[in-house]
Amino acid sequence: MSAITTEAQQQLLQELKQQLPNLNITPNAVMAKYTTLHTGGPADLLAQPGDVEELRFLLVAAHAMQVPVTVIGHGSNLVVRDGGIRGLVIRIGREMRHVSIKDDLVTATAGTMLTVLAHEAASASLGGLVFASGIPGTVGGGVYMNAGAYGGDMSQVVIRVDGFDLAGLPFSYSRRECEFDYRHSRFQHEDKIISRVYFQLPGGDREELMAQMVELNKRRAEKQPLTMPSAGSTFKRPEGHFAAALIDECGLKGYTIGGASVSEKHAGFCVNNGGTAKDFLDLIAHVQKVVYEEKGVRLEPEVRILGED
Repeated sequence: MSAITTEAQQQLLQELKQQLPNLNITPNAVMAKYTTLHTGGPADLLAQPGDVEELRFLLVAAHAMQVPVTVIGHGSNLVVRDGGIRGLVIRIGREMRHVSIKDDLVTATAGTMLTVLAHEAASASLGGLVFASGIPGTVGGGVYMNAGAYGGDMSQVVIRVDGFDLAGLPFSYSRRECEFDYRHSRFQHEDKIISRVYFQLPGGDREELMAQMVELNKRRAEKQPLTMPSAGSTFKRPEGHFAAALIDECGLKGYTIGGASVSEKHAGFCVNNGGTAKDFLDLIAHVQKVVYEEKGVRLEPEVRILGED
């Protein structure tokens, strides 16, 4: 399917322009602009809803016209292949950013950045989210991946998740129903779209929480290649091992394919030096091969991979 040529996609574009005149929608959107790795070909249509109702309308309209839908967040844990993505891409980003706090209960729409959520919670003397203060993703993406760092993850603080299926029908899951595991939730194998997340957080001292976040972000900046385009931590932690240590022990720090390299600063990160998604995916495959041959450990990508070659 070539970009914006099918009758259904043309009809969908016209319907959205007519029914949602203020919707931020872009035909042939180059996905490299919407990922922190800075790679990826064009999406046929990219829509960025401004609220939950616009999100629901997008899903209902695309379903009615049988246009495939892909949902992304900030794009910080994402590799989009060089051929791009067919159909409609819905980006739940800063347009869908809202946080409300009442006592120890915090509600955030899916486009809220985790860094913003953590700081707003700390400002209200609520802890539990210090670990998230440096994660460059959204609340929705954080729940999808069960994002975590420094001993904390989303499963520890989420109490409910609302959203829609691809037909626009609503759902509401408890923490248990989300089936959280290490860097995993049920959303990774179901066609469900997160719209709003509810948290219950422990009380804390505002100044202490702020100081903890400053310290964690200082440690992160010292150890991770934050100044280089990347998709974050490339591989999941294998049981009984650390991915970065295995990669380093195999002599792969700095190993380069095209414009993609294993970071010299932290071997668990692959960084982009002006390369393509293919460079990055070839590098992932090479690292997996070498580590398995030399260490007998299979590394599993932590990044989400979408689109066509």
